[in-house]
This record gives sequence, C-alpha cells and structure tokens, in this order.
Amino acid sequence: MPDTDDLASQPLYHGTKADLKPGDLIAPGYGSNYGKGKQALYVYLSATLEAATWGAELARGDGPGRIYTVAPTGPIADDPNLTDKKFPGNPTKSYRSKDPLRVTGEVLDWKGHSPEQLKAMKDGLERLRLMGVEAIED
Repeated sequence: MPDTDDLASQPLYHGTKADLKPGDLIAPGYGSNYGKGKQALYVYLSATLEAATWGAELARGDGPGRIYTVAPTGPIADDPNLTDKKFPGNPTKSYRSKDPLRVTGEVLDWKGHSPEQLKAMKDGLERLRLMGVEAIED
C-alpha cells in the first residue's frame, strides 16, 4: 500500500469521459475501459497528470475526455496493471481502490497526446485485447 501521507500532499487525478462535478463520487462497478469491458472491481487514480491524460483519452464513451482531481474515500493500493506485475516499481504513480473517489475539481488546461501517440496506444491495446489480455482485478 502506498504511503498515503506522501499522496495527501499532492493532487490525485482520474481521467474519464464522464461529466462530473465537485462532490460527485466515482465508484467501482462500471464497465472497464479495457479488454472486454468487464465490470470493474476497482476505481483507478494517479498522482501524475500524464497517466490521467491517457485515462481521459482512452475511456469508452462519446463525450470529451475529462480529468478530475479526486480524493480517495478509503484505502488505495498500487495498480498491479502498471506496477511490479507488469512494470518495475510504479513509474506512473497509478493506484486503485475498492472505495469511491470524491471529485474535488476539474483540470481544464490539460493537453492530450498527438494523434500518432494516441493511435499507437490504441493499436497496442487492441493487440492485447486480441490476445485475451485483461486488466488484473485480483
């Protein structure tokens, strides 16, 4: 489990296409943005704007990508999809929780990736989907 004192001193982000407002809760239980879109057991957050940008750009749905600042309402843990189970350490400072995240604000001045970067990421995710790779939910 990450040191929450360290995380409390920095903003935490969630990228999505959902239209939310401060005070709203982002909870597990919705279809995952990845793989077959199974019901997610966790809600995801990051201490980096870069990771949240990918979340906003890759989220399923028709609306524009959005990035929110969030506060966990319960314990958080390293996201095994982006940590030691797949990459060394936690370079993206990505976390997950079984408890909701409370929206505290919206980041309006974020910049998305280039069309080439976005296409490369989507192509890579499609290759994983075709191989049957799903998000780690254990």
